[in-house]
Amino acid sequence: MNERVEHDSMGEITVDADKLWGAQTERSRRNFVVGKGHERMPRELVSAIALIKEASALANRELLPEKMTEEKCSAICKVAEEIRAGKLDEHFPLVVFQTGSGTQTNMNVNEVIANKANADCGKKLLHPNDDVNLSQSSNDVVPSAIRVAGATAIADSLFPALEEMIVELTRLEKENEGIIKCGRTHFQDATPIAFSQEISGWRASIEKDRKLLLMTLPDLSELALGGTAVGTGLNAPEGFDQLVAEKVADLSGLPFTSAKNKFHALTSLDEIVFAHGALKALAADLWKIANDVRFLASGPRAGLGEISIPENEPGSSIMPGKVNPTQCEALSMVACQVMGNDTTIAMAASQGNFELNVFLPVVALNFLQSIRLLSEAITSFCDHCLSGLVANKEKMKENLEKSLMTVTALVPIIGYEKAAKIAQLARAENKTLREACLTLGYLTEEEFDKNFHPEEMV
Repeated sequence: MNERVEHDSMGEITVDADKLWGAQTERSRRNFVVGKGHERMPRELVSAIALIKEASALANRELLPEKMTEEKCSAICKVAEEIRAGKLDEHFPLVVFQTGSGTQTNMNVNEVIANKANADCGKKLLHPNDDVNLSQSSNDVVPSAIRVAGATAIADSLFPALEEMIVELTRLEKENEGIIKCGRTHFQDATPIAFSQEISGWRASIEKDRKLLLMTLPDLSELALGGTAVGTGLNAPEGFDQLVAEKVADLSGLPFTSAKNKFHALTSLDEIVFAHGALKALAADLWKIANDVRFLASGPRAGLGEISIPENEPGSSIMPGKVNPTQCEALSMVACQVMGNDTTIAMAASQGNFELNVFLPVVALNFLQSIRLLSEAITSFCDHCLSGLVANKEKMKENLEKSLMTVTALVPIIGYEKAAKIAQLARAENKTLREACLTLGYLTEEEFDKNFHPEEMV
């Protein structure tokens, strides 16, 4: 295997000749093998760091033109854009479980940009620390990158998925107007409800979750950039924090701003905890909807059977013809994962010791995974389940007619205790409510028929 020699402040080390990373990346690659097969630094985070490098180069070009020449700025921006486009993914090998500041991933990006730019121009133009990392520290770059990656993923992936689900539920709500069914509380029969009303509850939950997520974005969009190592802004020119935030906003198309207190921004992750709390709320609602759908579709003959959902694949290796609510199960597992991620993020956020939180990589992993999984699972659930959901009207009517809780309509006429006796007799002797009421003599046939209208109880 062809190798080349790279060096850093600790000395020389060999690197595969076809790789663009440098000495610090190579040391991390060798020293941290935990999760090497799967838990690599999220690509979204690497892309966000590259965006920050581009924004920093542009800000430095204005504030420190003697150090950040036009040639250097253009070279940094060109490679950063290649990284953001996914063209250099193979050159980011590091795992999540490394230094808690994410320093080695910040250096991985610095080294790839420097080496690629130097190779492109055929000379030693850029130094990873002196040029690509100018006016920055890993300590302000990585927490800022988590916010950039998270806010971008919410805006670009999660919100479109939520909008698709809201549209799908609105369609189902309109299509099922006028269908009355048995309501259920405590898994027991309750008073009637319109199926469209039940669906409207699902829709409103998703709309509320979208609103809660929108509330998180202003605080999530405050960046630590300009704080450098401990929040003092050492080695960054005056005004860098404001200008680089403006550049990040321009490049991303999102309203990022400079955090007012950099000491807070470097050590606290409360905005991310808050934002992930909204993701957890969404996960809880999605799990509820998935459960409702799978229970309503249970059967097809020995369950509720009030709706039909698409039959996407065989459900059993032994039972011929069995089909399962697999999209509901996938969505529920994602919700479960998000709730676990929330615990990890909350515990990690509590480790802001002195001037820095050193659990940043695991926060990035869990935060970005939650957004990605929710976005993908919602889209899958809409496309492969909700799009083909159909009400079984006859089954809903049958179950409604069997329900004893429609006796609630008689409470204003005969009182709670007499109505309860009607329900108890009907259940004990397998009578209809009408038969039980007449047997007990509480109402005449005419009085019962006048006051008992389950379809009007919604």
